[in-house]
Amino acid sequence: MSRFENKTVIVTGASSGIGAATAKRFGREGANVVLVSRSEDKLKRVASNIPNAKVVAADVGNKEDAKRVIDEAQSAFGSVDVLVNNAGVVTTGTIDEVDEDGWDTVINTDLTGVFHMTKAAWPALKASKGNVVNTSSVSGTGGDWGMFAYNAAKGGVTNMTRALALDAATSGVRVNAVNPSLTRSELTDGMFDNDDLMKKFTDRIPLGRAAEPEDIADVIAFLASDDARFVNGVNLPVDGGLSASNGQPNQA
Repeated sequence: MSRFENKTVIVTGASSGIGAATAKRFGREGANVVLVSRSEDKLKRVASNIPNAKVVAADVGNKEDAKRVIDEAQSAFGSVDVLVNNAGVVTTGTIDEVDEDGWDTVINTDLTGVFHMTKAAWPALKASKGNVVNTSSVSGTGGDWGMFAYNAAKGGVTNMTRALALDAATSGVRVNAVNPSLTRSELTDGMFDNDDLMKKFTDRIPLGRAAEPEDIADVIAFLASDDARFVNGVNLPVDGGLSASNGQPNQA
């Protein structure tokens, strides 16, 4: 398929995990891909497998960096057609354990970073009638034990997605989000090494496994494509059926 030929796609958090898989997926479909993260070396490794790629080392939590990403994308490829806001970090701990620095770290990247990137890209997206796909989380639709800062950030992304879709009603820009459950990545590798913990997760997921990055990337590509042209303001669970449950344990 070449659904994104001659289109420019920006993917933040593209150095690993969902972001890397997403950048590669768009590349396979003919897109010009702008890969963004703070790690230039990791970005270059991912970009080496993408025919039309540009690497931009930047911190999405910094307003000037976000503007620079958009400027460099337009300079390299002439337009911005899709923005994938995927950059994210996790701060764990209860309110007793998380200090101001920990709170600021996750909010600045996971929530304010989405604002900075979307704000900077908005004029270009209106010009191209493009769209935004945010990576939220099932943690943005319900609480987790010991992750209140991450829950707050992803909850903000979830509802920002809805509100932006309303505000964009007359602009032709669509805004959607994916809400993954546990997905293999650098952030979660330690969890995958814990067999007891993984069993607790997989027992709750009807499909019986955690997600691979490609599982999420494929859905992001769908939401960004013309196949989803009438999909707007949606937070789409990509969770193997986890959200279908009311929380009661499996008694089968």
